[in-house]
Amino acid sequence: MHDSTRPSLRPSRRTVLATTAGLTAALAVQGPGAAHAASRDGKSDKKLRALVSRMTLEEKVGQLFVMRVYGHSATAPDQADVDANLKEIGVRTAAELIARYRVGGIIYFAWAHNTRDPHQIADLSNGIQKASLGLPRGLPLLVSTDQEHGIVCRVGEPATLFPGAMAVGAGEKGREALPQKGGGGRRAGGSTGDAHTLGRVSGAELRAVGVNQNYSPVADVNVDPANPVIGVRSFGADPDAVARLVAAEVKGYQSSKVAATAKHFPGHGDTVDDSHARLPYIHHTREQWERLDAPPFRAAIAAGIDSIMTAHIVVPALDGSDDPATLSRPILTGILRGELGYDGVVVTDSLGMEGVRTKYGDDRVPVLALKAGVDQLLNPPSLDIAWNAVLNAVRDGELTEARLDESILRILRLKAKLGLFDDPYVTRAGVDRTVGTRAHLAAADRIAERTTTLLVNEGRLLPLSRRVHRGILVVGADPASPSGTTGPPTGVLAGALAELGFTATALPTGTAPSAAAVDQAVAAAREADAVVVATYNVTAGSSQKTLVERLLATGRPVIAVAIRNPYDVAQLPSVPAHLAAYSWTDVELRAAARVIAGRVEPRGRLPVPVQRADDPAKVLYPVGYGLSY
Repeated sequence: MHDSTRPSLRPSRRTVLATTAGLTAALAVQGPGAAHAASRDGKSDKKLRALVSRMTLEEKVGQLFVMRVYGHSATAPDQADVDANLKEIGVRTAAELIARYRVGGIIYFAWAHNTRDPHQIADLSNGIQKASLGLPRGLPLLVSTDQEHGIVCRVGEPATLFPGAMAVGAGEKGREALPQKGGGGRRAGGSTGDAHTLGRVSGAELRAVGVNQNYSPVADVNVDPANPVIGVRSFGADPDAVARLVAAEVKGYQSSKVAATAKHFPGHGDTVDDSHARLPYIHHTREQWERLDAPPFRAAIAAGIDSIMTAHIVVPALDGSDDPATLSRPILTGILRGELGYDGVVVTDSLGMEGVRTKYGDDRVPVLALKAGVDQLLNPPSLDIAWNAVLNAVRDGELTEARLDESILRILRLKAKLGLFDDPYVTRAGVDRTVGTRAHLAAADRIAERTTTLLVNEGRLLPLSRRVHRGILVVGADPASPSGTTGPPTGVLAGALAELGFTATALPTGTAPSAAAVDQAVAAAREADAVVVATYNVTAGSSQKTLVERLLATGRPVIAVAIRNPYDVAQLPSVPAHLAAYSWTDVELRAAARVIAGRVEPRGRLPVPVQRADDPAKVLYPVGYGLSY
């Protein structure tokens, strides 16, 4: 019997429902800011405080943690996942993890085999909730994931996959933003309607499979083109545009009863370091932070954001201690809670990232995070070390139990707002009604068509004519699919062009093509009428650049499609036609193919500036630039 079968689940719900009767209804009428306003609703808060008062100290500590766990099932994972759980966590299954540590949340990853298909995800979610609610004083769990869309997704096809944030930031901002022929430099902005639709649809599909907290949207303003960790995950470089789109996406997600999470506070957009591997420094002045980094977070808070994720970055202008923001009381309590007035849930970025482990040991990090003002401790490398560190900090007096109660109350308010005390379970029928529907997939395609950005079109090479350029060779980078889409990129582009009436052949050459691969591509290009080359973060010394130059030398028309960062055009000045797709997910590549074929006009406009390769101080293409046909 599947975990989604309701009769077997009801008995374990009643213990919670009896204690919290009317709680969800009391919160539901409060609107978008309910999780924060709950503290002013004495009746509902009284019920939640009663729950907290009956929890043991160990249960309170567990409620603060959100943990990974391997396996497609809460109780019967594959043996390889059992082995991985025993090695990393000391338990066999998700159910054992919940019973031993009483965690308040679980995070899903594709690599942990949590997200095979929608029915399986729904069953896993139900199994997790059942395992928790079957315990004494059991509580429903927050089930979270990183479904940003674009290059970071955990739930793949057949779920609906949308363009990523930078693509949305490039999207047509209503009718008034349609570019004039020949280009332009008007301000870009992206469509708040598209951002809201993305959040609403994605939220509905996540909720249908039992995911109720999404670590999205990215609220970082991508100031540095060399940023290795944010890049196209950001809506763009204009703080006001990013703020509008963040607020719209937050409202979309939360209208579908999924907690949105703005990340990464206080702003991860201006660094050349990846906090997964080291501790980055952001050297903005306080005034620069207020102008560049703060607006999207202020907008998210004004929109009623349910949770905010911290960044493992040092910002000396905000805290001179050299502590990462995740561990900084001046930043999290002083600025986020005090100055910005935020009283929702604060969740750390993963505590397994090197950025937060550089200065302190794994036993100190969770304690310092709580002292700084964090509520949820996400994915520590060793749950046993972290859990016991917090427990001992309370027993030793470094943390008070009252401090834990503050965070637990925020977490429970969020669970109540999401209706988890009323019914945390999902059904397979709900999955079938919601996930990957024709209407949802069509919405993603429509949004993608408004994002493809045409930067160069010499001699009006585009759109290609099926009479003149019938035989197309598609070459270039084939990075692994970022989000469970079919891929690979060259194959998706070739397939889409073939469906549009061209004869298209895919010849992947990789992100670092060898001399032999370049020779093979050049030989094939001589037999084609036109060449489409997918580029991926081209640098001055990249062999991708050599490939493009050799293809140009054949005399065949060459169209470059930047499938990640839009800055490739600066490294390839001789290419006669250049498009920015902002990602190599299927939905964006299919849209680029329709633009190449002339089925739709390019309507995207750069949400970031592109600097000259030979002089980065000068802008080659400004924010808002984009050509049309």
